[in-house]
Amino acid sequence: MIYVLQSLKDLNFYVGYTNNLVKRIEEHNKGKVPSTKNRVPFKLIYWEGCLNQQDATRREKYLKTSWGKRFIKNRLKSYLTG
Repeated sequence: MIYVLQSLKDLNFYVGYTNNLVKRIEEHNKGKVPSTKNRVPFKLIYWEGCLNQQDATRREKYLKTSWGKRFIKNRLKSYLTG
């Protein structure tokens, strides 16, 4: 599963993948993930199911590119603008 979190501190996104979304978001918000510990709290703004880990890592890499970031912003346009 691919997920996109938004930091409520700096409003930036974090893209990752996991097989246990609830546990992973909890780890992010408790500061247990080194790459995001200074940006807590987070809210889940998007997720996608994937067939396997290889599919998830490929999709995660895409969503971290400029095209992928544009995809997320277009997908969430009404959500992000209110």
